[in-house]
Amino acid sequence: MEFGITFKGFVSPDRARHLVRQAEAAGFDYCWFYDSHILWRESFVAMAMCMEHTTKLRFGPCVTNPNIRDWSLAASLYASLAHQSNGRFDIGLGRGDSSMRVMGKKPAPLARVAEFTQKVKAMVRGEEVEYGECEEPVKLPWATGYELPVWIGAYGPKALKTAGEVGDGVILQIGDPSLVKWFADQAKSAGEAAGRDMSNFKVQAAAPAYFGDMDYCVEHTKWYPAMVGNHVADIVEKYGSDSGLVPRSLTDYIEKRRGYDYSKHGQSDNPYLDFITEDIVKSFCVLGRVEDHIAKIRDLEDAGTTQFNIYLDNGDEENIIAQYGKHIIPQFKAGADSAK
Repeated sequence: MEFGITFKGFVSPDRARHLVRQAEAAGFDYCWFYDSHILWRESFVAMAMCMEHTTKLRFGPCVTNPNIRDWSLAASLYASLAHQSNGRFDIGLGRGDSSMRVMGKKPAPLARVAEFTQKVKAMVRGEEVEYGECEEPVKLPWATGYELPVWIGAYGPKALKTAGEVGDGVILQIGDPSLVKWFADQAKSAGEAAGRDMSNFKVQAAAPAYFGDMDYCVEHTKWYPAMVGNHVADIVEKYGSDSGLVPRSLTDYIEKRRGYDYSKHGQSDNPYLDFITEDIVKSFCVLGRVEDHIAKIRDLEDAGTTQFNIYLDNGDEENIIAQYGKHIIPQFKAGADSAK
């Protein structure tokens, strides 16, 4: 099992440097950054800075999208960061939810997500590529042949199919083991149907983690199911609540959802939190005592999760990293007694 942390872009540069050093020392494997350049500071600048203060931690956006940068610029950016970090760079990729909608634009179609994945990976390797926005073929003459890992964020059937067919992994913004398995199995089945070897396909469960009294934990992470509900609402609108393509546990919890404020995306002061119940927060997040965290992550692992990624934006970040480094990560690393 791998472990990651994710920053939004509110954290100060000095504190980001401190937290990534602490996370690496604690045994975390990944550091991800939200990529929504209007809502938060530019993520790739922050990643470049943090790379200089670590030696093992891998970095990437969670998630970027095909519409926010010219594809040759994106490929150059990714290849450059991979090169200067000695190969410690992945990308998470989605359609562009907050990044696009906060500007009044639509997210990218899934066909464009798939094409971006394939063509940007090829450019990063150093191959000559043609794509729609550029009239001439593009080749990065300085590329080193890096094989860029691409994780695709998905919920709906078509997005999960895309992740399985072209991605190296899938990002699932949810901490519910049964739903993780339901989503991940669809992605893997799609990849197998396309003739891909899915034995190394990665599955990330991304969710907040918090320690303490359960009521206290719920209050500090209530923003998260609202953010997830925003994505689920799109799926329900597209496929219908009775289609069988979306689990009833997801459609039921957004039934009373009234809207979503993209200017408050992923924040605790988003005005549209009234529909979130305590049970939903407990289901979607990893909360409580150390033993509660271990038990739930074990269930996530059994459901096929290969990385638990903590959305580290609830306050108490240093303590969360310290608790995971001391008590939780050692339980899931190779050779741990409890893993036998």
